Amino acid sequence: MQFSTLDDIRGFCRDLPQGDEASAAAATQRQQNLTKPPGSLGRLEEVTIWLARWQRREMPRLDHVTIAVFAGNHGIAERGVSAYPSEVTAQMVANFAAGGAAINQIARLAGAELRVEPLELARPTRDFTTGPAMDAADFLVALDTGWRTVPEQCDLLVVGEMGIANTTVAATLCAALMGGRGVRWAGRGTGVDDAGLIRKRTTIDAALKLHRGAIDDPLVTAMSLGGRELAAIAGAVLAARARCIPVLLDGFVATAAVLPLARLAPDSLAHCRAGHVSAELGHRELLRELELAPLLDLNMRLGEGSGAGVAILLLRAALACHGGMATFAEAGVSDAD
Repeated sequence: MQFSTLDDIRGFCRDLPQGDEASAAAATQRQQNLTKPPGSLGRLEEVTIWLARWQRREMPRLDHVTIAVFAGNHGIAERGVSAYPSEVTAQMVANFAAGGAAINQIARLAGAELRVEPLELARPTRDFTTGPAMDAADFLVALDTGWRTVPEQCDLLVVGEMGIANTTVAATLCAALMGGRGVRWAGRGTGVDDAGLIRKRTTIDAALKLHRGAIDDPLVTAMSLGGRELAAIAGAVLAARARCIPVLLDGFVATAAVLPLARLAPDSLAHCRAGHVSAELGHRELLRELELAPLLDLNMRLGEGSGAGVAILLLRAALACHGGMATFAEAGVSDAD
């Protein structure tokens, strides 16, 4: 295992690999010399320079793109916080394998490899209103699964999830680490009715009360109130940082999964961008807290890595301009004075 203890994770986050500023500067200079007014491609220029910094090359590439979707089940699902039963998690994993889900179509269009990792679906995490969702061993195994899912050769990693009841988990993590109660963070997730929304809020508040002594430590919070698929996302994001691989985060759950890392080290998400902002309550506020401006706002709330998967196409457009446009000198066009 990459990390044997929680302290190993803390130690890694104290000395994080950094991007290459020389590559970023070279990409910036090229953008200024292309046949366009400086800055006229807006966020397309910014994401190109970000990719250059973390891929450590002036001309970034997206030859090897991986979408990693992690699936987990949760004990709190028995409290009626989702419109669907826990069995749907495994059924959707089978649908991914058969190629029938939205993310399969998006991955194919975006030219990305799809990796789906189910995490002990037959053994849900504990109901965190009665005790910690995971012990340290469970948490570290899940995090290690995420770490090992990231391929050595990867130009861009997209992280997503599947897990009935995991919007409740994400909302509880946000409440614990950012403040507030269930009413602030609980959205409708898979489409719960008003009674289901009340159950979500009540579940969150009960968990916060039970674990109020643990929320001073971000990793203990993630262990006590999180889920295996969220821990795996955190592990994948750490592995990407170790290898200087840029990351696109998907929706509310995937972003909440890395909130504990941001609490450990403010710089821990420098290699990440938000692929989109979802329609789920709390995601926009969470992104503001993490200073992650979403690339897309499409009112999506599916999960599966779908919103960030669509954002891959935006990055391909950015790199097509960066690599394909002529400079003023090459085109014989007069530059600005």
